[in-house]
Amino acid sequence: MTQRIHVMPEGEPRLIAGLHEQGAGLVAADEQPDGLIITGMFQKLNLTEVLAANPQLRWVQLPSAGIELYAEALKQFPDLTWTSAKGSYAKPVGEHALALTLAALRGLKTRALATSWGAEGGISLNGLRCVVVGGGGVAAEIVRLYKGFDTHVTVVRRTQTPVDGADATVSFEKLDEALDGADVVALAAAATPATRHMINAERLGLLARGAVVINVGRGSLIDQDALAQALSAGTLRGAGLDVTEPEPLPDSDPLWSLENCLITPHTADTTDMVQPLLRERILANHLRFSAGEPMLGVVDPAQGY
Repeated sequence: MTQRIHVMPEGEPRLIAGLHEQGAGLVAADEQPDGLIITGMFQKLNLTEVLAANPQLRWVQLPSAGIELYAEALKQFPDLTWTSAKGSYAKPVGEHALALTLAALRGLKTRALATSWGAEGGISLNGLRCVVVGGGGVAAEIVRLYKGFDTHVTVVRRTQTPVDGADATVSFEKLDEALDGADVVALAAAATPATRHMINAERLGLLARGAVVINVGRGSLIDQDALAQALSAGTLRGAGLDVTEPEPLPDSDPLWSLENCLITPHTADTTDMVQPLLRERILANHLRFSAGEPMLGVVDPAQGY
C-alpha cells in the first residue's frame, strides 16, 4: 500500500531516491501525509503546527536518538507512532566514548597542549573496573569496546535485563553500589527528569580516587559544578565530555580551563557519520510502516526515550 510521506526539511538525494524506490508517495505538508520524516538534526521546525494541521498522520520519524527537543510535540500528540534513531548511531558514538576514555586515562589533553617534554603519566584501561550507565545501543557498543581490554564492566540501566558482554547488569536503584570504587564511568543514558544530575558530588565521591568520567549521553546527566570541583581537587584523574549543559558550553565555563577535562563539541556523531545511518533507519521504518509491521526505535513518550 502506497503511503503518503512528507519529509521536512528537504531530504538528501539518496534518501529521497530510496523512498521513491520503495513506492512512497512524497507529498507536501498540506497534502495530507500519512507519515512525517524529520531529517534536520536538532533543527527548530514548525513541528507542532504541521501535526495539528494533519490529524490523519499516523507516524513521525525523528532524526536523533535523544528526543528531549521534541518533548512538547510528544506530549501534545501521544497517540502517534513516534520513532527515533536510537541505536542507529551506536558505533560512532561508542568509538568516541572509547577515545575519550583513553585520552582521559592517559592525560592526552595535557600532552596535546604541551610545548616541552614534561613528566611521564597516565594509566592503562586494562584491569580497570568500568561502569556504563544506559541500556541502549550506545551503551551496548561501549561495553563491547571496553571488553576488548581486560576490564570488568557493570551496566546500570532501567531494568536488570542483561546486556550482552557485560559482567553484570543492575537497575538504577543499585547505581550507588555500582559506582562505589569504579575506575571508569561512561554515561550513555537518555535525558529525563529522573536522570538529571544523576552524577552529582556525592556519587563522584563514591568513585575510586583517580577515576575518569566520560559523557556521550546528554549534558544534563552530570552536575558540572560538582565535576569541575572534583577535577580541580584531583580526586578525579580526568573527564571526557562530548555533551554539556548548556550547548554550546560558554567560553567562560571553568571546565574549559582544566587540563584534565577534554571537551568535544557534540561530535561523536557528525553529519557525515550519521547521514547514511539515519537513511538506513528511515528506509527500514518506511517499509515496516507500509507493511503494518512493528517499527524500529519506537519512542515511549511517558519514559522520554
